[in-house]
Amino acid sequence: MSSPQTASIPLDHAQRWRAFWVCVSVAALTILDLSKVNVALPSIESAFGAGSTQLQIVVSGYVLMFGLALVPFGRLGDQRSRKTLFLVGLTLFLAMSVVCALAPTVEILIAGRLVQGLAAGIQMPQVLGTIQQIFVGKERGQAFGLFGATIGIATAIGPTLGGLMIAVGGAQDGWRWIFWMNVPLCLIVIAGVVGLLPRTRRPTPGKLQLDPVGLTLLALTIITLMWPFLFTTGSPDDDPRRWWTLVLFVVSATAFTWWERRYAASGRSPLVPFRLFSISSFRNGTLVVTTYFTAIPAMFLLTTLFLQAGVGLEPVYAGMVSIGFAVVSAGSAWIGGNLVGRLGRPLVVGGLVIVLVSIVALAIVAYTVPADAVAYAMAGVMAIAGAGAGLVVAPNQTLTLADIPTRSGGLAGSVGQLGQRIGTAVGTAVGLSLFYSTIYRESDADHHGLEVYHDAYAYGMVAVGIFVALALLIGVIDLGARRRAQRS
Repeated sequence: MSSPQTASIPLDHAQRWRAFWVCVSVAALTILDLSKVNVALPSIESAFGAGSTQLQIVVSGYVLMFGLALVPFGRLGDQRSRKTLFLVGLTLFLAMSVVCALAPTVEILIAGRLVQGLAAGIQMPQVLGTIQQIFVGKERGQAFGLFGATIGIATAIGPTLGGLMIAVGGAQDGWRWIFWMNVPLCLIVIAGVVGLLPRTRRPTPGKLQLDPVGLTLLALTIITLMWPFLFTTGSPDDDPRRWWTLVLFVVSATAFTWWERRYAASGRSPLVPFRLFSISSFRNGTLVVTTYFTAIPAMFLLTTLFLQAGVGLEPVYAGMVSIGFAVVSAGSAWIGGNLVGRLGRPLVVGGLVIVLVSIVALAIVAYTVPADAVAYAMAGVMAIAGAGAGLVVAPNQTLTLADIPTRSGGLAGSVGQLGQRIGTAVGTAVGLSLFYSTIYRESDADHHGLEVYHDAYAYGMVAVGIFVALALLIGVIDLGARRRAQRS
């Protein structure tokens, strides 16, 4: 790996934790917008008469641009000032939140969401890179435990906040409040970055290396992979020709791999050093988190859809079902962060088992519990799932980056985040496709009312369960490899 372009500046205990809390505030802000906008789609449809594809882009466009920005800005953050990139990303995020809140047409809203996703992708690598750089040993596990707790809360509480804003602002314009709430939050976080985030590195001379050819090929690879999934809604109107972009994905991914290896062989610093994947802890941890995040956002979305469309709950109440998940996962993430140094990968495997059992339980509850009580039962199961989730995300993050040099923390963390964004796009598309295709199919058959939604939810959750089971399999394989290595 190339020599770092910056030198670390030692920080005392108080400075490290001030920097940490600023970082997790940034992460929470960006992750909230991944989940809270989902519940606003019916309101946006009502306001603009938007079609299903336009509504999909409001959500998926954010995810796509988020994913595109991660690796290049992770690389840039490793070479230059992370604090500057924090401020650039937050300022852009603030401006685009205002654009979305004031959008007179759905086209302006979509444009604002695209740039907002770019802003989120600028910030997130700096969060992970800073945490990786300023903490070591047991303290790093604690930091990633709290980071995982924050991400869990932000992911799970997003639908509740979105539903609350719609309840306050009304069915027609409540969705605008979802974006307006970003304004004070951004201003608070910007003040924290300016006033509380210390300098963590001392700039040293060096030429900025970003590999423009690699950037172009990586962008093509990400777009062609995510495109067909981002535009899968389960509607009969979905254009089947979108799947041909996967052929372009194979071509661009092959070209990107060839170019990056050639670029590295010439003595220059590639955009993605493939030698990172020769580190088993990083490779397996990245695979675990990618498959896990293919499942979890889809689980939240399917549950919210079932409760809103099938049971008839208001958005704010449907979103509240995930509060138990948020609270319990925060506590278990803190516990997991403290235990991961002693227990290692078995902690993650145990968490995945709990999540998998909870997913099966959610599907059973949907079928067996009466409509007037099903939300309460699901909230209870969600809390149990949260206990497992906290043992997955934070400990896995610690294990994934354990053997990565601190100077590459931003880039390595960006690769993991990119896996999460791709997983979110794929999992959501698969879950929604199964959910809505079941509704379209059974609505024309001898099925009625809630029965159709029972089946739709069950089919979607089968996919969610398969993805979690795959993450569990990877975790078990990694655990076995570690134990064999210890015995040899």
